[in-house]
Amino acid sequence: MPSHEHDLRPVTAAELCASPNAIAPDYSRFRVAERLLLSAHSHQAWPDRGFEGQQAAWLDAAELVDRKWERAFAKAEQVREGFRYLLDDPAADITLGANTHELVVRLLSALPLRERPRIVTTDGEFHTLRRQFDRLEEEGIEIVRVPAAPARTLAERLAAEVDQRTAMVAVSAVMFRTAHRIPQLGAVASQCAGQGVQLLVDAYHALNVAPFSVRQDDLNSAFVIGGGYKYCQLGEGNCFLRLPPECDLRPIITGWYSEFSALEDTATAKVAYGAGGDRFAGATYDPTSHYRAAEVFAYFAERGLTTTLLREVNQHQVGLLTAEFDNLDIDPRVIARDHETPLKELGGFLALRSPHADRLGAALYEHGVSNDYRDDILRLGPAPYLADAQLREAIACLGKTVKELA
Repeated sequence: MPSHEHDLRPVTAAELCASPNAIAPDYSRFRVAERLLLSAHSHQAWPDRGFEGQQAAWLDAAELVDRKWERAFAKAEQVREGFRYLLDDPAADITLGANTHELVVRLLSALPLRERPRIVTTDGEFHTLRRQFDRLEEEGIEIVRVPAAPARTLAERLAAEVDQRTAMVAVSAVMFRTAHRIPQLGAVASQCAGQGVQLLVDAYHALNVAPFSVRQDDLNSAFVIGGGYKYCQLGEGNCFLRLPPECDLRPIITGWYSEFSALEDTATAKVAYGAGGDRFAGATYDPTSHYRAAEVFAYFAERGLTTTLLREVNQHQVGLLTAEFDNLDIDPRVIARDHETPLKELGGFLALRSPHADRLGAALYEHGVSNDYRDDILRLGPAPYLADAQLREAIACLGKTVKELA
């Protein structure tokens, strides 16, 4: 197990906004205090503890060889526990996967698409769903794409599309382009449950940065996917699928790990499925990501980086970015923000609309500001290891790039 030179104490919101930021030294290998990393909505820095986890995975393999799996499976369970906390669902059945796409494919393989050849989704989903649904449509599956905007009425409009021909509804809790949170998803879950339809909620842009609770949002009957690449700081290879209680679907695409906890004889004619999350399990994988993730979850706990604290800090940071952007007083025809959506209805990043988003993004990188863009939207994502002074500097750089554009 990794050792630590000193015990880390919990921090406060004020300490995370100060200069220097209180936890910045914990991310020394990513040099977060020296760089303007505003791509946290895509790839957050990893705390040094994650490096210790990766080292432990290698050392366990060297020492234990094939007997490493008992220890690896214990790490995987720690990762599940971490996601259960983030979902506010302590008893959740969870399947882990390297990425959300492989988990989505397993779920799709369990749907009765012959009898219900219809999937309802939005026109604002991430490419994992968008591309796969585009391809299914080429094979004759009806894909209904409900406009994602306005976000406040999206749940109602999705629920209205559910009928007895629908196999699944798929929607994000936070839209990846605009950062808009989608309220009232519980109403969609209720409508789906009444029609025998599966609901899939993509919580990737909500977990660890925006309020999300399976219990409070009435999503007990829903599947939920997400992962640790963004706001959780877990890095690649740490995604999950949360199953509804007592799920009895029989996905076609599974691996031999799905038989680990099977109660029935695997030698029978019918393919056996294990209990809980094993129902959607895959096969042999690289456990290094789980070693890293287990250490990062432990680090967050030691530092007191709760979901409540992280939301408070993020709201402050996005609010600061917004205020600094407004102070630039830029022609809205060049670049503008959404003035209609309150801060509390946004996820973890600032979305700025511009016909020059690609050029501005490239210029910002030249000025040392990490960022990204989606179509005509420039995305700036703060993180809890950044000080307020760094956020002001980043927006000042944006002002310079706009002037250079002219």
